[in-house]
Amino acid sequence: MGSALTPVPLLRLAHLSKRFGATQALDDVALEVAAGEVHGLLGHNGSGKSTLIRILAGYHAPDPGAEMALRGSPVALPLRPGQFRALGMAFVHQDPALLPALTVTENLRIGALAPRAALRRIDWAAERAAVAALLEEFGIACAPDDRVERLRPWQRPLLAILRAVDEIRRLPQDLPQGGAGLLVLDEPTAGIGDAGVERLFGVIRRVTAAGFGVLFVSHDLDEVITITDRVTVLRDGRVAGAGATAALDRAQLVDMIVGHPLARPARGVATVSAPLAAAQAVAGPGVRSVSFALGAGEILGATGLIGAGHAELGALLTGARPARGGVLDLGGRAVALAGLTPARAMAAGIAYVPAERLRAGCVGEMTVAENIALPVLRRLSRHLVLTPAAMARHAGALAVRFDIRPPDPALPLERLSGGNQQKVLMAKWLQLRPRLLVLEEPTQGVDVGAREQIFNAIRDWAASGAAVLVLSGDHEQLSLLCARVLIFRHGRIAAELAGADVTEERMAHACFGAVAA
Repeated sequence: MGSALTPVPLLRLAHLSKRFGATQALDDVALEVAAGEVHGLLGHNGSGKSTLIRILAGYHAPDPGAEMALRGSPVALPLRPGQFRALGMAFVHQDPALLPALTVTENLRIGALAPRAALRRIDWAAERAAVAALLEEFGIACAPDDRVERLRPWQRPLLAILRAVDEIRRLPQDLPQGGAGLLVLDEPTAGIGDAGVERLFGVIRRVTAAGFGVLFVSHDLDEVITITDRVTVLRDGRVAGAGATAALDRAQLVDMIVGHPLARPARGVATVSAPLAAAQAVAGPGVRSVSFALGAGEILGATGLIGAGHAELGALLTGARPARGGVLDLGGRAVALAGLTPARAMAAGIAYVPAERLRAGCVGEMTVAENIALPVLRRLSRHLVLTPAAMARHAGALAVRFDIRPPDPALPLERLSGGNQQKVLMAKWLQLRPRLLVLEEPTQGVDVGAREQIFNAIRDWAASGAAVLVLSGDHEQLSLLCARVLIFRHGRIAAELAGADVTEERMAHACFGAVAA
């Protein structure tokens, strides 16, 4: 872990508040990070972590009264766009923002080389030598001339960290504490596997040994306990607790994150005696050999923290993303997931409503009628001719059935509210009468009235004898819809809740590992 804490913190934040309309995203937050320290920033979804990071990056302006100091020197807020670089701060996100077709050297040095390229020739031999020394210093086993696209996935976030370190080191070194830099690592371990996490932790330890401070943002308590020296926990925009990591156990951290201890032991888990759909050994990006079953008429939930694997499941079950393996048995018909296409999934009786409506679920520029007609074009055509009038009549009937407002099939979909866009997607897929309906965040960005209508549509479809799988991080939603919920951690099903145990409280604790399988 990091070295002993210094008297003057590398970063000091005080009275940090931010309101968005009626929402208080941050409320008088204080945080300190020392040079040579890994400081964990924890909190459930919506706790304020992202808002704090965006203020540090200059993306958001805090409310008046906020204070910030770096290396003991006050910094005026809000920061100008890009000012964080000159202050010696760098951000590494889940997406390391590397260019796959370029070499390691080109990726690590692109920020420094671009302004100079028009003025003089680049000494590539010197640049490769400098990158080789940097790779050796931080123990990363790749060569300066390796192309990033040929590296293993876990190596890429390591390169992003090295690029940030290199950029900070090249700043003028006339700052207090020798210009020690601050790295903000936002969920850097998502999707890189256990072996990759260990290597990343090794790089982080070398970074702090070199005098850098690290703000480590993660949902994974095992990682936080392993790598951090101190932690700050946010809940509902406020600091719910802070202290030395070694003085806090998992239960205490969970209590600070969730807000109250888990008082009731887990009850038995219901089983599906005659499943309509059974998935066996589903594997693919973010998912590791997952098996589960759904009964006819059942609404099964799946949840977890960011990167836990539940959000990736829908695309793998429906061919929207390639699966490495697994079989889905639907009503006695086995469907191999490796090589599955969306068209074959539809033919097998599977429908998928993704979370990102306008990007992945429909075409915003097309009309309501055109979006609804996409899966049933052959059914609506006559003698290979598709007429707008036929599409409009078909969409108009579904608009009435699903209470789409306004009920105008000629409107571009993007002009509808989020709730009505979601109703269009429900109509689009339920017209196929799928036996398995997979919904990802079905009420995300939906108003209260539309939310209840969508809930009723989901319940009605399950009551017709279909199986419904709801993938969501909204625990309240799952508690209202589901009698059984799967808890994902690290790409696997880590626990299962059923019956009276399907509550927001128990789901939150289970996501953080406080409920056993």
